[in-house]
Parts: sequence; structure tokens; C-alpha cells
Amino acid sequence: MTRRVLVVEDDLTIASSVAARLRAEGFEVELAHDGPSGVAKAADADLVVLDVMLPGFDGLEVCRRIQADRPVPVLMLTARGDETDLLVGLAVGADDYLTKPFSIRELAARVHALLRRVDRAATPSARITLADLEIDLAERRVLRGGEEAHLTPTEFELLVHFAERPRAVQSRERLLNEVWGWHEGTGTRTVDSHVKALRRKLGTDLFRTVHGVGYALEVPR
Repeated sequence: MTRRVLVVEDDLTIASSVAARLRAEGFEVELAHDGPSGVAKAADADLVVLDVMLPGFDGLEVCRRIQADRPVPVLMLTARGDETDLLVGLAVGADDYLTKPFSIRELAARVHALLRRVDRAATPSARITLADLEIDLAERRVLRGGEEAHLTPTEFELLVHFAERPRAVQSRERLLNEVWGWHEGTGTRTVDSHVKALRRKLGTDLFRTVHGVGYALEVPR
């Protein structure tokens, strides 16, 4: 089945270049050039490539609104060195980011990697249960104390990675390699932001910080 990618970018040159490459990779691509149309067209997208600076309202608000509707992978584009936008973008549900200027080939590789994470095969009846934490791998649902948590695709993958290794300390570099598929060992703030989001959604007691190393999932009591 052909995957549909929505590119939300107000720079027409960048938008057309990204769209051309993704179409060459076999994706169906739709374009939007402002915040409101980006939200409107995201309803049936399999993945969204999203610029931060947009007319109407910015990409951070676009991301917040589409993630509130349903989890969808978001690759955010941000200006080089604009760390505030990057951290806020990860906090509102972006799964990955690229800083401008970027390689079109790298963007296509990131899109494929994001979709592979979403498509990770799961045994139809597979479920992880750790005390009051329940993870349904087939339906991609998470409950804590019977209450369902709304996770982004990458937050879900990160939680599963921890839940399959309870109490084991995971370094930031290993998490970037095994969850994100990044092999250069940079981008540790991405890990920190996603763990912070999981704590906010599932409880601050769930993850233990190991200073200078990374994190471990504490088995709920």
C-alpha cells in the first residue's frame, strides 16, 4: 500500500524538492503551505514533514493539534541552532527533526526510518504487563492504572524498548541507536525530551535517571 506523506512547508522551492524526492521513493505526497491547511490535510497522512516557521500558526501548533487528534509520525524541520523550537517540538509530539539546510537524501532516509518504527511487527496477542503498566503491542495501546495514555509513535517505541528490559540502565547513545536508528551518537537531548514526555504521561516514578549515563525503567509497584 502506498504511504501518504504530507509536507507542510511555506518555502515553495524546499517543498517541491522534498515532494519530488519522496515521490521518487514511492510515496504519495501532498503539500500544505500554512498552519491551518497543514492541520486540515493531516487527517489521513501516514507521516508529516513539518516546518516550524509557517504562516497562519506555526509548526509547533500544527504538531500539537494533529497529535491531539491521533498519533502520527512527525519529522520537524527547524532552523540551525534554534534549540528552543527543537525542544518544544519534541515536547509537543515530534518524533524526529532535521536542521536547515539539510540533505534531501537524509530527509528521505529519516522518513523511511520513522515508518519502519511504526510498522515494527508485533505478535497479534503480544502484551507486556509490569504491575499496573500494560502495553498492547498489536493495538499499540498503553494503560497505566487502567487509564489509557496517548503516546506518539516514537514515545511508544521507546517505552516498549524500556519495558522489554525492566530495571536495565539504557545509555542515551544506545537508545538513539536502537530506537531512533541513529548511529552517530549525537542528539542526546532528543532522548531526554522523550523520557520527559513519558514521565508526564505515565508518571514520574516510572523512569530512574542514571546521571552521566541514561535511564532505567522502574517496575511499577
